[in-house]
Amino acid sequence: MKKYYWLILLGVILTAACIIYVPYPSEEGPPPEEEGYYEEDYERYDSRLDVSHFYDYLSPYGIWAYYPPHGYVWVPRVTRYGWRPYTHGRWVWTDYGWTWASYYKWGWAPFHYGRWGWDNDLGWFWMPDTVWGPAWVTWRRSNLYIGWAPLPPQAHFVVGVGITSLPFLLPGSSWVFIEGRYFLNTNIHRYVIPFERNMTIINYTIMRTNIIVRNRRVINRGIDIDRIRQVTKQRITTYELREARRPQTSKVRMDQIEVYKPSISKNQMAKPKTVLDKKEAKQKISTEAIRKTEEETLPYREEIQLEDVHKREKRLLERSQEEEVKELEEELEEEKKTTKSTSEKEKVEKEYKEKIVKLKKDHDTEKSQINKRHKKETEKVKKRKIKKKK
Repeated sequence: MKKYYWLILLGVILTAACIIYVPYPSEEGPPPEEEGYYEEDYERYDSRLDVSHFYDYLSPYGIWAYYPPHGYVWVPRVTRYGWRPYTHGRWVWTDYGWTWASYYKWGWAPFHYGRWGWDNDLGWFWMPDTVWGPAWVTWRRSNLYIGWAPLPPQAHFVVGVGITSLPFLLPGSSWVFIEGRYFLNTNIHRYVIPFERNMTIINYTIMRTNIIVRNRRVINRGIDIDRIRQVTKQRITTYELREARRPQTSKVRMDQIEVYKPSISKNQMAKPKTVLDKKEAKQKISTEAIRKTEEETLPYREEIQLEDVHKREKRLLERSQEEEVKELEEELEEEKKTTKSTSEKEKVEKEYKEKIVKLKKDHDTEKSQINKRHKKETEKVKKRKIKKKK
């Protein structure tokens, strides 16, 4: 019997030695294997659901496309003006840190699992993943502003650690900025500063990514709770996060928030029932204009004309610009109080006046940019009206 055992073992070894390497069927090659990628504990559970749950559930609300090297990605069917991830909802403080409560029924998936990316042809797209988090965003802050940006596909979740920093800079257009005092507002999208201001604001803010793992929970504490309490001048309620039994809009009531957060396992064989390649997806997006679905009717039910939106954007832009100049002028006065000699005082005044002059030039550029965009958008609406009449 032992003789047969050794013959079988020898055959296995010889067979393994003859295995031929088959190249990965893609020009990009296989995804890089990074040590410490993903939290192992999250894969060791019994789950009846796998990534196909995302594919099936999200299909009515968008387009699935194959987009190497990210694989299957989802492009949402939203037509709201200036839509970006993490804008139509609200922030609540929970036992998981800062948690995004989406106003979309499908928001339980793309705002709590996976990553968001931008493509010039597809627009915003979502790449699925199986680890649940309260909000996969990084943060920026200053005395005036709080901003956040969705983590891109390159941001990896590290074993036992989480995501504590990003090894690269995010594009300026990825950021959503508001004045800090509005951070806890339930209609936060109304206070998003036009993206023409983003590059200026980035230069005046500090970036921080602080998504950690504690007791097998992913926790997002990128913005200190005391800082939010200070800028909003509000008492911060700690909401208990409870699991919803079915997909739904996040429900915030009393001291609880209810979110659908099923355990999802990986399945390399799963794929969406309908998949387009990037070229097909681009064509479908442009020809369909991705029509609005019933689920896009948010609780506040508003129908705002483009002209009204433009007026609101200009008000936000001008008000934030005025606040920045005011802050610099106040800093100047404080600095002058600490100077002892006339020469030091003159030096401080000169430095701050130069800063204010430069800031105002940046502001003029921003106003010019937003006026150009508004003009283009208005012309597009007029052209569509003419086509409809014909």
